[in-house]
Amino acid sequence: VQLVESGGGLVQPGGSLRLSCAASGFTFSSNDMGWARQVPGKGLEWVSGIYSDGSTNYADSVKGRFTISRDNAKNTVYLQMNSLKPEDTAVYYCATGRGTLKYWGQGTQVTVSS
Repeated sequence: VQLVESGGGLVQPGGSLRLSCAASGFTFSSNDMGWARQVPGKGLEWVSGIYSDGSTNYADSVKGRFTISRDNAKNTVYLQMNSLKPEDTAVYYCATGRGTLKYWGQGTQVTVSS
């Protein structure tokens, strides 16, 4: 299983970014996918999930601002992040599994700052 995140960077408060996670080594359409984030010195925070049936859910802290989607033809999951806040600054990780998120990518840094 390989998960490669991209799309992170520096953005001003109120701005947008789209993260991508390219997946390989498993049957993408059959797996649940998710995003989590971590600030140095703090624990991992689950952000959003999209399941093999296409259903989605979100942490309260990002609901209404972030949108998760998947393209099964491209084996890719996306996280569209709008109205970004400084508290969204973190390393964002992509993960996959069936029922439990078992495999994780290396992460991509998102920094929200003026």
